[in-house]
Amino acid sequence: MTKKSINPLIDGQVTQEQYQVGDRVEVFCDHDREGRRVRDWMEGVVVQAEEKRVAVQFSDDVYLTDGWMVPDRVLWCPQGSEKIRPATKRRSAKRSRSKKKK
Repeated sequence: MTKKSINPLIDGQVTQEQYQVGDRVEVFCDHDREGRRVRDWMEGVVVQAEEKRVAVQFSDDVYLTDGWMVPDRVLWCPQGSEKIRPATKRRSAKRSRSKKKK
């Protein structure tokens, strides 16, 4: 997760927490939604994290900005990019359970 916070004890020093392997994130990228190509936020999982970059893998096809599909569904982003953010928690639909009659 990327967060910037200023340490009040040291003027101007900014610390940055970085994404870690296994983090659920959303990336602003080109992908398919309901059969149409869109550029929007899509949820994925961090599969590799380095000091300056992070690799995010998706369950659906993603595309480079020039239109090429990414075969392994992994996009690399700079750690501090505006195009990556922590995934929002989504509510799952409540499933009605059939009650067994005694």
